[in-house]
Amino acid sequence: MPTATPTREPGTRGVRLVFVLLALTVLSGMIDAVSYLGLGHVFTANMTGNVVVLGFAAAGAPGFSVPHSAASLAAFLLGAATGGRVAARFGGGARRRWMRATLAAEAALVAAAAVVALTRTGGTATTYTLIGLTAFAMGLRNANVRKLGVPDLTATTVLTTTLTGLVAESHLGDATRPRSPRRVAAVLALIAGAVLGAWLVLHQGLGVPLLVAAAVSGVLAVVTSGRE
Repeated sequence: MPTATPTREPGTRGVRLVFVLLALTVLSGMIDAVSYLGLGHVFTANMTGNVVVLGFAAAGAPGFSVPHSAASLAAFLLGAATGGRVAARFGGGARRRWMRATLAAEAALVAAAAVVALTRTGGTATTYTLIGLTAFAMGLRNANVRKLGVPDLTATTVLTTTLTGLVAESHLGDATRPRSPRRVAAVLALIAGAVLGAWLVLHQGLGVPLLVAAAVSGVLAVVTSGRE
């Protein structure tokens, strides 16, 4: 009598993909460390923060720039629109293929930013180039991560919803999901990326953390090429 093939529990499916998304969350912290600390207090990954910063700049708060924040937002939205088209073209049945393509593109864009940062002599053009490349890459990635629809990891650059769910559904809230390892891991991943990115910016400049982020994105593109 044939033995039925055991069905994996939902929580065990896509472990590799969960790892990839958590690693991307680490990279988001690094990218924002570069942009906020090195490009004039602008976020290129976390658009919630960037919109708030844009408001600060519009009000005339010192240390913030309307053009920088607006450029970041525009590049991010352009990247998101491009990512949406990529996802529509490849379709839901080939998620690894279009995720791999997206990560490869992100690696190339961030690598280009690293080259600019390592060879730059400063100036307005360099700043806008770095903002544009990194924000476009983050928009491209986020559009595709959203299409994946992985529970608790639908975004790799912002954690407001994640933190709300983590507490509201814990024992302190309605206790519907007292344990949420993915949410906890996502929070820790972003913090770890921010710490690492800030340390590298302060001690190595802007190019090194961007180069590290590009290399990791490239590795992740290879990791996603495996079978479902």
